[in-house]
Amino acid sequence: MAHLTDAENYMKCMRGEVPEWVPGGFVMGMNRFGFDGIAPGPGAPEDFVDLFGVPYVVSAHANNGALPKPDHFILDDIRKWRDVIKRPKILDEYDYAGQAKKVLDNANPDMPAMGGATVGNGYFMMLIAFMGFNNGLVACIEEPEETKELLNFIADLNNELAGKFLDYYGKADIYMMGDDIAHERAPFVSLEVFEDIFEPIWRRDVKPYKEAGMLASHHNCGKFDLFVPHIVDMGFNAWNPAQECNDLVGVKKQFGNKMVISGGLDGNGFVSWPETTEEEIRAHVRKVMDELAPGGGYMFGGYIMGDGVNREEQQKRQGWITDEYEKNKFKYYQ
Repeated sequence: MAHLTDAENYMKCMRGEVPEWVPGGFVMGMNRFGFDGIAPGPGAPEDFVDLFGVPYVVSAHANNGALPKPDHFILDDIRKWRDVIKRPKILDEYDYAGQAKKVLDNANPDMPAMGGATVGNGYFMMLIAFMGFNNGLVACIEEPEETKELLNFIADLNNELAGKFLDYYGKADIYMMGDDIAHERAPFVSLEVFEDIFEPIWRRDVKPYKEAGMLASHHNCGKFDLFVPHIVDMGFNAWNPAQECNDLVGVKKQFGNKMVISGGLDGNGFVSWPETTEEEIRAHVRKVMDELAPGGGYMFGGYIMGDGVNREEQQKRQGWITDEYEKNKFKYYQ
């Protein structure tokens, strides 16, 4: 019989301890600490313009996510970024104290808190949003120093917001940092480019939260396992969504409970294919859990991306996945 709440079990796993059962990748009702309204994100309900003037569009074919509007990029020459990318005025006008008080007054003291504050959705992602994939990747190769100057400018703003966050909230339990720098087959950049440009920026980003005693979770879709040793060294405690295109068994063997694998299922892969049967999906869930759950260091993250259009089929498959996880989550740590 379980003795912990879902939240307590989740936090036990995040700390690298063996939980009572396999946690899910998120906890319903978790407190969210931050500064709403500073930076609209990919979950925005409709089209929007970010703090720097990049227009985003929401598409059902992107699972209702928001992407930079095609062919509306604001920077075509990385050497001219200082003329285009400016400090957002809202940073000097925002009521940090009032927002933090409102959130803290309504927080659930029995639930953990995830929190932090940024001006955008990740450093690689913001570079691509400013310039588009072609120009952004070319900038990394042809003008690495200018690229670093731009991203350090963004990191300066994020560190400033981190200071505001820690001043007015004290801290949260977990900081979440995401920067989708990989696709399904490989990273978008080489290890050399990552180590030269992005690794130092990510390290700067997470540092104030780690120094404040917070745990940290890193979000990166796609084939990301090449970079996992770096985020472990930075102090990240978990990685999501940890999709199956990665060598997840190898990551678990190398890092054990030091790096919590949160995910394990490809939402746009085998479980989403029209020809995959219910029993095949359920068997696949059991296989993933059997490989990753023993010994701890694992949170189940099973979801269906689908095409964002056929919602009924998507929800049916999601139900099979969730039901199979619930049936098996207690069997590993008894």
